[in-house]
Amino acid sequence: MNRLCDADLTSLFARSTNAWLAASCQMMNGFWKFAAITLTFLAGFTQSTSTAWAQVHWEMRQLSVSPQIYPAPGFQAEGVRALFFEGVTWRGKPTRIFAWYGVPPNRGAQRVPAMVLVHGGGGTAFANWVRLWNSRGYAAIAMDTCGSVPIPAENHTWQRNPYGGPPCWDASFDQISWPEKDQWTYQAVSAIILANSLLRSFPEIDPKRIGITGISWGGYLTAISASVDHRFRFAAPVYGCGFLGEDSYWLPQFKQMGDAQARKWLDSWDPSVYLRRAKMPFLWVDGTNDQFYPLDSLRKSYLLPRGSRTLAIRVRMPHNHEEGEQTEEIRAFADHLLKSEASMAAVRIQGRKGQCAWAGYKSQAPLLKAELNYTSDSSTWFKRQWNTVPAELKPGKHEVWATLPKSTTAYYFNLVDDRGIVVSSDLQILDAAAR
Repeated sequence: MNRLCDADLTSLFARSTNAWLAASCQMMNGFWKFAAITLTFLAGFTQSTSTAWAQVHWEMRQLSVSPQIYPAPGFQAEGVRALFFEGVTWRGKPTRIFAWYGVPPNRGAQRVPAMVLVHGGGGTAFANWVRLWNSRGYAAIAMDTCGSVPIPAENHTWQRNPYGGPPCWDASFDQISWPEKDQWTYQAVSAIILANSLLRSFPEIDPKRIGITGISWGGYLTAISASVDHRFRFAAPVYGCGFLGEDSYWLPQFKQMGDAQARKWLDSWDPSVYLRRAKMPFLWVDGTNDQFYPLDSLRKSYLLPRGSRTLAIRVRMPHNHEEGEQTEEIRAFADHLLKSEASMAAVRIQGRKGQCAWAGYKSQAPLLKAELNYTSDSSTWFKRQWNTVPAELKPGKHEVWATLPKSTTAYYFNLVDDRGIVVSSDLQILDAAAR
């Protein structure tokens, strides 16, 4: 069976290429014939989506102005600076956002790239995260998005900032009847945009080389912020994605809210409402069994932005802040886009004929191995058992292939280069008829 799959691979690529060319010609020949229909469709699509987007409007002109900075006495951490910056008003009162800011040691006279770091649930602004990126040659800012300061309080929480905004994370579900600009997602995304504006005002930072990454709830905020603020050079959400009302940890919460309130929250604050507006490159990092942001919701999300996408999906990746901070794929992605270093591998085409699955790729760094990750389960996504087997790597042809077990319900490839950087192909979901 492996020999059959191997023999079919070249012809599969050839037929795929020929089919693509034929389809392209047919599309061009029929362009004018269908122009009116297409324009009509796009007009309807634009109207419907713009209506959804208009439900929440961030004032980018105002948020693009660098905010006022205030001192943060009593907050000290090695190698970084503590500060407050002015946020948007909450319930008619001014707010101040706590942040740690740092620059690379021995940076010289040249401007440096920078990162905006968005913490997840249970977190706050983390000085060690800023130092990590400083050690990589980047300036970085990590701001608190929950109206807190980094002083531990009871029940694994953080001390309240007297100038802070609304309660955060799961508390946002109870805020849906509030004015939209007083709700947590609006406030948090505004803080992130203002952090970007603040970075861009610093003379040591190159404003054209600023990226954003966030973890869990921070990944959720990253997806929205990058869709609203197009000044970011790239976005790298870890775990976080959209389509939370279709599959996520919060399905019981939405059920408890009732259809009307749940729909209002999702129409206002689900990242899927905004991701179509994103134009910059995205790196999506997740695990196969993440119960908060499952793979099916991730897949629907990463197909929405208009820019390029790169995936790094690890089998059973733990869900925690340390894993998200230390993900080397984010560093490699940033180094390529902000420092012009070697790019990560890119899956350019993939397909399947029967049980033979294949993909074509390009890579500046040599690939060490390829893996097929597959599941035979049809249960809830985060409960599925995933298996990993070696895939056949053909560096001379820039191809990878594998034979799928007949029971496979979903699969994807992982390509691993000589730096240990993982790049995943698109998740392929097979229905019973396809198997």
